[in-house]
Amino acid sequence: MTFPSCGNTPLGLYPLVDQSNKLETLYSLGVTTAQLRIKDLKEKQLENEIIQAIQISKKYNARLFINDYWELAIKHKAYGIHLGQEDLVQTDLVAIHSAGIRLGISTHTTKEIEMALEIEPSYLAIGPIFETTSKVVNYETVGIKELTKWSANVDYPIVAIGGINLNNIQEIINIPSVNGIAMISELLETNKISETKTKTILNLLL
Repeated sequence: MTFPSCGNTPLGLYPLVDQSNKLETLYSLGVTTAQLRIKDLKEKQLENEIIQAIQISKKYNARLFINDYWELAIKHKAYGIHLGQEDLVQTDLVAIHSAGIRLGISTHTTKEIEMALEIEPSYLAIGPIFETTSKVVNYETVGIKELTKWSANVDYPIVAIGGINLNNIQEIINIPSVNGIAMISELLETNKISETKTKTILNLLL
């Protein structure tokens, strides 16, 4: 069961946002990949937000991954779905594959990477690379040395995530086997997308 490719263009700067209205700003600046990670909406509000995010992303021909809500992602024909380790056991992976939707999987250890590779996803996210405040995680930080080693041994696009900011992003950029760089809090200022930081990071990735 091989999931579809994300194409030949690197995933690049990969922002994670909690609201669809943040996507328009990111895409207009040149971001081509993003993830919608909603934690505080339910039922119709949640579905409407996912619909809006997918519509905005299609307008810009951007690659949007929906975090967790795989059934709604299938229903509204999302580009991709991202799942954490804890979500894999309760998700119908065959349904996602049958819908032709791309799949990204979070990994934190070599064992989790091996398990994810058996699913043959569209990409693997590895983290947390550095200490992070955006999400409570029960894993040790991976660090640059391990990220370099792990990603070099994986023949899939790798997304680095966790604690990445302007002060340490160059260390990630220097790793040839990293295909995308996920960022959350670093791109925000008072809960709005910082256009200045986003432009700076996009320029670094050129």
